[in-house]
Amino acid sequence: MATTVLNKIEYLILIVAAFADQSKISEAEAYRYLSRYGALTLCEKHYGIMHTLSLDENLQTLQAYCQRKGGLYDTIPRFNCRHQVY
Repeated sequence: MATTVLNKIEYLILIVAAFADQSKISEAEAYRYLSRYGALTLCEKHYGIMHTLSLDENLQTLQAYCQRKGGLYDTIPRFNCRHQVY
């Protein structure tokens, strides 16, 4: 398997685990939530940029993205982020 693919897999695992930890839900619930609202697809599509940002910025972005798509989790603390969340 190519190194790039392995890096993406590790990144997605990290995102799911961190989201679960911050939201105080299981990793399975975090995976289903992020998948349902398209956040994992977003991470895969924009991996080239997202993996260079801090984990906190990524989590904040994914939380806002999911909420715009109808998600309900709002337990991740807000951070002062200089980047606009799309």
